[in-house]
Amino acid sequence: MSPRGRLELGISLRGGRSIASRQFHEGALRVLRPHYLDDSGQVCYVVVNPGGAYLGADLFVLDVEVESGADLLLTTQSATKVYRTPGSFAEQRMTVRLGEGARLELMPDQLIAYREASYRQNSSFTLRPSSSLVMAEVVTPGWSPDGAAFRYEEVRLRNEIRVEPHGDGGTSELLALDNLLIRPPSGDVTGLGFMEGYSHLGSLVVVDARVDQVLADELHLITAGFDALTGISLTRAVAGTSGLVLRALSNGTGELNLLLSACANLLRERWHGQGPLNLRKH
Repeated sequence: MSPRGRLELGISLRGGRSIASRQFHEGALRVLRPHYLDDSGQVCYVVVNPGGAYLGADLFVLDVEVESGADLLLTTQSATKVYRTPGSFAEQRMTVRLGEGARLELMPDQLIAYREASYRQNSSFTLRPSSSLVMAEVVTPGWSPDGAAFRYEEVRLRNEIRVEPHGDGGTSELLALDNLLIRPPSGDVTGLGFMEGYSHLGSLVVVDARVDQVLADELHLITAGFDALTGISLTRAVAGTSGLVLRALSNGTGELNLLLSACANLLRERWHGQGPLNLRKH
C-alpha cells in the first residue's frame, strides 16, 4: 500500500538553536515553517494534513530524527479525524530516533474516531540513555447520529520504545511496549475494567533518566485535581534510563488536555527551565 502522505524531518543543533537539517514531504503531509516559543533553542514544527481527515486504506508515514543535543517540539495543526473506513483501516506509521542528549516533546491534538472508523497507529522510538521523550495523546469518540459515544470499529495505538546503550547502531533493548486497543463491536467497553463509564482517554508517556517513583507519585498528586480517573505505571530501567505511562479517563477532551498539560509543564519547568506550553493555535 503506497503512502497517501509521507513526512521526513531531521533536527540538529546549530549555534545553540535546533534547526531542520533534513526535510522532505510528499502527498497529504507537510510541516509549517518552524518557530521558537521561547529562548531555549527548542524548535517547534506543526504537522499539517491538507486533506483534513483519514479515510479507509489511507496510510501516512512519518520519519523523525532528533540528533545529539537537539530539541524538537512536534505538534499538529488540528485534531486527527478518522471517518468511516469501509473495506480497510486507516493507518499512521511513525519512526523516531533520538541521539545523545536529544529531546522530543510530541504533543498532537486529539484523535477523533467517528462512526464505523478503524484506525491503527504504530510508532517506533529508538533512544539513547541520555535522550528525553514526552508524548501525549487523547482519544475522543466522534459524533454519531444516535448520540452514542462508541460507534467506531477500532482504535489501536502501539508504541514500541527501545534504548541503544552504545549508540553504534548495534542491538537495542526494549524498554516498553505500550499497546492500546479499543474495539467497541467486540464487547461493552464502557464498563468496569475498561473505560469505567467514561468516554475519553488520555495518555502521557515519559522516558528520561530522571523518571522514578518519586516523580510518578508527584504526577499522580497533580492529576487528583482534575475530573478524571488516573493511573501511572513505571517501566523497568534500561542502561540507566526508564519511563512511565500515565492513563487518564474522563468525559471531555478539555479536561484531559488540561491534565496532560499540567504534567508536561511540570517537566518543562523542572528539567528545562521553560514556561508552560502555549501553542496558540486558535
